[in-house]
Amino acid sequence: MLSKEVLELSKQHSVIRDIFEFGMQRAKEVGPENVFDFSIGNPSVPAPKEVDETAIRYLQTLDPVEIHGYTSNAGITEVRKAVADSLNRRFGTHYTENNIFMTIGAAAALGICFRTLVDGPEDEIITIAPYFPEYQAYAQGAGCKLVTVLADTSDFQINFEKLEEAVNEHTKAVLINSPNNPTGVVYSEETIQKLADLLEAKQKEYGHSIYIITDEPYREIVYDGFEVPHVPKYYKNTLVGYSFSKSLSLPGERVGYIVAPTEAEDFENLIPCFIAAGRLLSYVSVPSLYQKVIGECVDLTSDISIYQKNKDLFYNALIEMGYECVEPGGAFYLFPKALEEDANAFCERAKKYDLLIVPGDSFGCPGYVRVSYCVPTERIEQALPLFKKLRDEYK
Repeated sequence: MLSKEVLELSKQHSVIRDIFEFGMQRAKEVGPENVFDFSIGNPSVPAPKEVDETAIRYLQTLDPVEIHGYTSNAGITEVRKAVADSLNRRFGTHYTENNIFMTIGAAAALGICFRTLVDGPEDEIITIAPYFPEYQAYAQGAGCKLVTVLADTSDFQINFEKLEEAVNEHTKAVLINSPNNPTGVVYSEETIQKLADLLEAKQKEYGHSIYIITDEPYREIVYDGFEVPHVPKYYKNTLVGYSFSKSLSLPGERVGYIVAPTEAEDFENLIPCFIAAGRLLSYVSVPSLYQKVIGECVDLTSDISIYQKNKDLFYNALIEMGYECVEPGGAFYLFPKALEEDANAFCERAKKYDLLIVPGDSFGCPGYVRVSYCVPTERIEQALPLFKKLRDEYK
């Protein structure tokens, strides 16, 4: 007999995946050049050439047993040191390899963080809506409750009045994501400091640690005038989950890491617990080849300027048309307000123009839509007249 929990989960369709599959079918009917799919957050900029060059060099020069073999549970020591050194150069920190745990992407990083902190079904992890839908699956896998707090929709920074109401004796962590998927908003230094102050007070009130888990796959995709604060500098009980999927355009290679600051209350047990949590989740080790590649390419990024160009073009055009949208400071998403109360109905109407966008309900924020602009710039240029026609229907 199959697991009832897993069987039920299998019946929960991904709206994003459904839209993507609709687009593929529609492309067969009218031609791919006439379908404008802004539903998927898949990097459209290639990885730097150094990534392939490094991988080829390793494949040609290293012992195959070494390059394809297991690594230590925490990852290759030299790679962890390279990651730590890179963070130190950028943020003025003092990390060593002992603060870095390599993971199979950010999803594994978050799953391991959840499993490390959660003791039982009464435990809660709070996140800020709108949020990445898979957070629900991570919480379910860890056996805890995911509590959502709606952001201040005027700027999509944290609504601290609502967050303070949500934190209680069962709170194990607050999960944040900046730059944010789906809004593209970057949390300001003021927001991070207020969050740190709030949780310091709550830790004292309840007599136990409350962690910040900061999910940062888009950290390097930040635009002019914006900066992502390094959260551990503001709050010692922070775990950073990172992935090279977006910054280096390597979503298929599954390489990421967790940062565990030495200052964290439970530091001496964190890495051993990450290893144990990985075992519970059936994670063995990060692929050896791409760990080594990351060790050499850790300071590189894909050409972020292309995303900046797309953001400026798309955002400015939609605002000029009359759409309401908070300007994104990073990632590659816009999150405009739907032109009617029901965002699902709005997205269905957009399909009339073969514009594929995602209702905000999928991210815990009804009334808005996510528009991904990780596409060739000319596709945005071709789609803008259609967004104008869609807007004109509501005048």
